[in-house]
Amino acid sequence: MSSRWLCLFVLAWLLAWPLGASAADPCPLLRMQVAAPDPATRLAAVACEEHQIWHRPFIDVEGRYAGSTVREAETALLTNGEQAWRRVAGYWVGAGLLPRLQHRPGAGECAYAAYGGAPSPGCRAFLVDVPWSAAFVSWTARRAALPGFEGSPSHVDYVRAAYRNPETSAYRVANPVSVRPARGDLLCYVRAANRVFGFAGLATLLSSEDSGLGMHCDVVVGAAAEGGNIAYLVGGNVLDGVTMRMLPLSAGGQFAGLPMRTLDDTPCSPDMPAACSANRQDWAVLLQLRPAQELAALQPAMPLVLPTAPTPVIPMPGQTSAPMCCVECSVGDGLPRCP
Repeated sequence: MSSRWLCLFVLAWLLAWPLGASAADPCPLLRMQVAAPDPATRLAAVACEEHQIWHRPFIDVEGRYAGSTVREAETALLTNGEQAWRRVAGYWVGAGLLPRLQHRPGAGECAYAAYGGAPSPGCRAFLVDVPWSAAFVSWTARRAALPGFEGSPSHVDYVRAAYRNPETSAYRVANPVSVRPARGDLLCYVRAANRVFGFAGLATLLSSEDSGLGMHCDVVVGAAAEGGNIAYLVGGNVLDGVTMRMLPLSAGGQFAGLPMRTLDDTPCSPDMPAACSANRQDWAVLLQLRPAQELAALQPAMPLVLPTAPTPVIPMPGQTSAPMCCVECSVGDGLPRCP
């Protein structure tokens, strides 16, 4: 090989190597498609844009967490120059969910997070105390103008809607271990300390009860053709930020052995680092996004709620605070569900 061709070969290798190393994450390019005609692409693009704003923290395929730069209630800045806590408050406001949580201390302050420079300790306490992952999904769906999706402060509400009313829902319910994920889907697990549900157990609850249940859902932003042998998902309130999760895929495009939680799992500790996987969860359902032509026939999405100027609130004589209620409810917590 001549020196000229050798130089060209080395130059091409050097140029291609960093591109190949970074091209697996679909978000840097996908985030610019928030106005795409395809609803699945819009939904994934909005989630990706938020992930970029949060400095791109991630959980790798081994369940290891890295890249945390800022936390949910901090005044530290995101990449767009916004304080982190104000961004999270914006998810609640934009999704139109704060009125449902008016009984929770600090919720009223969060309604006006976009105004003034005050640190608003009440709102920031609310953002720490109340799980906001469902608010993130609801806000993402609204911004993506996803038809047939009704947001909620609790994931189980729209999982139940997809299970009981599939003809009017944007999603269909599927067992996550037996189907192929695709862009725009939601992968969800149950957050119950003393019980493991799985797909069958969750289906039983959804068909027989209207009670609350602690859950978490991530948006699939890349799978199969988009991500090679890795599925890329983005979720809010994952380790206090908007975080990407990577899960391995089989050659057929299905999840390759989802790391399932059991009641006999060894507790995570410095003595047992192998037990410390953030991907080991009670994965119970994959909400599969319906095709674009079917979504077009559903109820149009509600627009994002814009913040309004604060209105002074004067308490009535003898007025007392409303009783506490729960969003991500757990069996035995003794609290009523928030409306």
